[in-house]
Amino acid sequence: MMECTDRHGRYFLRQISRNILLYSEMITAAALVHGKRDDLLAYDAAEHPLALQLGGSDPAELALAAKYGEAAGYGEINLNVGCPSDRVKSGRFGACLMAEPELVARCVAAMAAAVEIPVTVKCRTGIDGHDSFELLRAFAGKMVEAGMASLAVHSRIAILEGLSPKQNREIPPLNYARVYRLKEELPALEIILNGGVRSLGDALAHLERVDGVMIGRAAFDDPYILAEADARLFSDSHAMVSRHDIARAMLPYIERALSKGARLNHITRHMLGLFHARPGARAWRRYLSENVPLAGAGPETVEQALARVPEAD
Repeated sequence: MMECTDRHGRYFLRQISRNILLYSEMITAAALVHGKRDDLLAYDAAEHPLALQLGGSDPAELALAAKYGEAAGYGEINLNVGCPSDRVKSGRFGACLMAEPELVARCVAAMAAAVEIPVTVKCRTGIDGHDSFELLRAFAGKMVEAGMASLAVHSRIAILEGLSPKQNREIPPLNYARVYRLKEELPALEIILNGGVRSLGDALAHLERVDGVMIGRAAFDDPYILAEADARLFSDSHAMVSRHDIARAMLPYIERALSKGARLNHITRHMLGLFHARPGARAWRRYLSENVPLAGAGPETVEQALARVPEAD
């Protein structure tokens, strides 16, 4: 979810749901230890509940990065052992680490010892050459012993040789049965299912078998699918916010962000799908795409785009 769950995208999603847990983009531990830490960890307080997702394979470096995340106010540290990109693989983090469970366990143990907040892991059901339920169960067991609080499982294997990251989200078949079985055999472990979840209806069906559901690309393409999450998943009965009100709620944020040097298109790209499959959706996307890049564009550009969409939701 690189460039999808950045600070602007998370703030936008928070206008849709009060209760869903939001994750940062994956940030490498090395970047936090050696780079512009304050910029990388920056977020708006309204984004909570919020988890920091880390990438890396050096236990000491990850422990220090986790401490920085905890000090910055994040409520969870998540280690990504599921990303299949070549860049991630060459850096020895992401999905390739599923072949090195002992190393991952040392990383989890170091982070868990360094912070008071939960340390969690996100993985795949397997990778090339390491694709069986027994290997996934053994991996999960080692992480529990190391101090992992929760495991999110993308319900596809990652094929690291021959498939692009995009293909790895689409070509390997979904294997929900493996994730369900993992929950059955490790009932005390919180299991979060990921992969192929396109609606709250899908999520509710999976929640009959697992503890939680992670929605990724679907929420970027059609963010309003999360609008009923508070009522249907969290028993929060506040009135559902309309698409128009969500867009209007972003206007003060856009003004603040632009005053701090943000680029308007870095904010509005998260909003393009707000009216997905609704009357006026094409006019909304087109107006933003054509006018946001213009010199001097600001919150009024979003207001003008909004005027092209019928108010009825």
